Amino acid sequence: MKVALVTGGSRGLGKNMAVHLAQKGYHLIVTYKQSEAQALETVKEIEVLGRQATALQLDASDPASLDAFAEKVSSSLRSCWQTEQLDLLVNNAGIGIHVSMADTTEAQFDELMNIHVKTPFFLTQKLLASLKDGGSIINISSGLARFSLPGFGAYAMMKGAVEVMTRYLAAELGSRQITVNTIAPGAIETDFGGGLVRDNRDANALIASKTALGRAGKADDIGAALANLVSDECKWLNGQRIELSGGMFL
Repeated sequence: MKVALVTGGSRGLGKNMAVHLAQKGYHLIVTYKQSEAQALETVKEIEVLGRQATALQLDASDPASLDAFAEKVSSSLRSCWQTEQLDLLVNNAGIGIHVSMADTTEAQFDELMNIHVKTPFFLTQKLLASLKDGGSIINISSGLARFSLPGFGAYAMMKGAVEVMTRYLAAELGSRQITVNTIAPGAIETDFGGGLVRDNRDANALIASKTALGRAGKADDIGAALANLVSDECKWLNGQRIELSGGMFL
C-alpha cells in the first residue's frame, strides 16, 4: 500500500497527477483551498479506480496554518489507512501572476513567496517524520525558470528557489533513501493563470510555434510523467530537474 499527498490536487495539473497516481496504485490525500466540491469530485474519480482518497483544506498562502494541517494529515493517515507513514509528497499548489517586475507589488511578491517557496519548504519539513524511508518528494517548478518571458519574473524567481531547494533536500535526505526531484512543466492547457494557454487561441498558437513537438501541453502530459517518475524503476533518479515542455524554446 502506498499513500501520496498532492497539494492543490482538486483541479488542473494537481488533479491529473492524483488520478494518474491512483492508476499506478497510490491512495491519495488531495488538498484544496476553497472548492471542496471540486476536491470531492477528484476523490470520487480516484475511488472509481479502486483507490481510497480524502480531501483536506489547505491555504498555501498561509504558512502559519501548516502545523494544524500536518496534524490533519497524520490523523487522515491513521483513520483512512491505519498507518503513520506517507510514501510520496507532491508540492504542487500554486498560482500564476503575470506582471512586470517594475509593477510587481510587495503584496504580490509575498503571496508568490508564501505559496511557492515558504509553504513547500515548511510543509516538507513538518512532514519529514511521516515520510517513509525510501519515499519520494516531487516539487513543481516551471519552464520559466529556464527561459524568460516578460511578465513572469517574480513567479520564475520563486521556481528557481524551488529547484535549489530540491537539490539540497536530495542531499540531506539521501541517508534515508528518500528521492527528491523537480518537475518543470512548460505551457499547459489548464485553468492555471486564468486559462490563458487553454482559452486564448493566439497564445496557444504562439506556444505551439515555439515548441519542438508542435503543440501546447496537456494535463495528461504532466500527470502521466509524474506517476512514472516516482515508480520503483526510477529510484536512481535523484536531485534532478525534469522539464516537461515538449521541447519549448530549445
